[in-house]
Amino acid sequence: MSVITPTSTDLAYQQCINPSCRATFAVSQTCFACPKCGDLLDVVYDWDRLPVPSRLSEFESKWSDRLNPLNFSGVWRFRDLLPFAPPDAVVTVGEGQTLLQTADKVGQYVGLAPGGLKLQYEGMNPSGSFKDNGMTAAFTHARMVGARRVACASTGNTSAALAVYCSATDFGFKAIIFIGSGKIAYGKLAQALDHGALTIQIVGDFDDAMQRVRQVADRLNIYLMNSVNPFRLEGQKTIMFRVLEGLAWEPPDWIVVPGGNLGNSSAFGKAFIELKHLGLIDRVPRLAVINAAGASTLEHLVGHGLTWNSGLPDAELTESYYQKLDAEHLKASTIASAIEINRPVNLKKCLRALDFCNGVVRQVSDQEIMDAKARVGSGGLGCEPASAASVAGAKRLREEGIIAPSDRVVCILTGHQLKDPTATVAYHGTDQENFEKILGSRGVRRAGFANRPVVVPNDLDDIIRTIALYSDAPTADAAKM
Repeated sequence: MSVITPTSTDLAYQQCINPSCRATFAVSQTCFACPKCGDLLDVVYDWDRLPVPSRLSEFESKWSDRLNPLNFSGVWRFRDLLPFAPPDAVVTVGEGQTLLQTADKVGQYVGLAPGGLKLQYEGMNPSGSFKDNGMTAAFTHARMVGARRVACASTGNTSAALAVYCSATDFGFKAIIFIGSGKIAYGKLAQALDHGALTIQIVGDFDDAMQRVRQVADRLNIYLMNSVNPFRLEGQKTIMFRVLEGLAWEPPDWIVVPGGNLGNSSAFGKAFIELKHLGLIDRVPRLAVINAAGASTLEHLVGHGLTWNSGLPDAELTESYYQKLDAEHLKASTIASAIEINRPVNLKKCLRALDFCNGVVRQVSDQEIMDAKARVGSGGLGCEPASAASVAGAKRLREEGIIAPSDRVVCILTGHQLKDPTATVAYHGTDQENFEKILGSRGVRRAGFANRPVVVPNDLDDIIRTIALYSDAPTADAAKM
C-alpha cells in the first residue's frame, strides 16, 4: 500500500493511536489500520485553524434550515465537529432523527428517582439502529476516495445499514456482507436481503467473518465498513451531541451503552475528549460499557487489570486471553446477537474512552437482558435484546451503589424492537417448546414481566369474562346494562 501523507494545509488527517508510532495519513488515504505498525487510526482535526462554535447551543439554528439535507441530518447538522468532508460529498438518507425520552417507569425498575433515566432511542434511524450514524460518515468518505464496492462483517445491524445506504443512494455502491452461520437475527437478515446486498454466509461466528472480510477487502481493494474504519466512529460521535442537545447541552452523570465491537463507546469517548478540549463542555459524564455474560471480553480484561496506560495497554494480557478462547474453543454466545463478539476491534479505543470518562465495565446475563427488555417495552419504547443490556447494566450499577438514585443516567437503546422479534415472542409467548429453544437453552427462565396472550374459547361470554378478569373493565353483567 502506498502511503499518502497529509500536507501542512490539511485541516483533517488520520493518525495512528499508538504513541510510539503516531504516523499520519491524509484523509484521501484508504486504510483501516496503520500501514506502519498495524494499530488503529483516528480522524484528527487541526482545531486551531477550523471554525468551531463558541457554544453548543449554536447548533440549534441548523434545525430552522432543515430543508437543507445536511441540516436535516442528525449527523451532518453537527458537521463543524466532524469536518473531514466537503458538503457536496456527503451521503445522507436522513439519519439521526432520534429520540431522547424520559422513562420514569423504566427508571423505577432501575432504581432511579423520577426524571433520572433517559433513553436515547437510536432505533428510529432509517435502518432501525445506531449504525446509520456511522454509515453516513463512512459512505461519505468512500465517495470521497472513489470507492464502489463496500463490505462488512455483521451480526445484523451493520449489514442492514450498509444495504440501506447502497440501495437508497445513487452513487453506484455495491454491498457485500459477511455473516456467520446462524448468527444473525431474521429481522436484520431480512433487511440485507430485501435491499439487494450480496450476502455471504460462512461457517463460523462474527469473529471469523470479521477476519475474512478484512482479508478480502485488502486483497480485492474493497472499502471496509466495519467500525475499525475511523470514519464510522466520526458519525457515531453525534449520538452524544444529540443527547446533549436533548438535555439542553448539560452533560448527564452517566452514559450507559452496550459493548460489542466497542465502536460506540470509543466514539463517545472521542466526542467528549474533543468537546472538553474545545471548551464546549465543562464536565464529562461517566461511561458504563455493558457486556453480555456470554461475550464479556472487555469485562474480563478490564477486571484483570487492562487499562489505557497512556496508549500502551498490556498487549500480552489481551493476547493470552484470546489464546485461551482459541485453546478452549470458546465462542461468544448470548441472546443479544448484536453484541455477540469475542474479539472487539475497537478494544484499545474503548480503553481510552474508559480512562477519559472515569468509566466502568459490567456484564449482565441473558436473563437480566430479557427482563430489562420487557421493562423497556412496557415503558413504551421497544428495543432489541442488545439494547436492553444498557438498562440491565444501569440496574446492576445502581444495586452496587455506583450509580446514585439521584443521578441523571442516559441509556443508549441501539436498535429497534423489530430487529429481533423472535426473542420477544419467545419471552412473552405461550409456546413452551419455542421458549425452550430460543431462551430456555440459554438459561433464561419465565419471569413475572412476561405479557402472555390469553387463550379463550371462541365464545362471546367467555371473552367478556376474560376481559373483566384481566383488566379493570366492567363485568359481563354490567356490560349488558
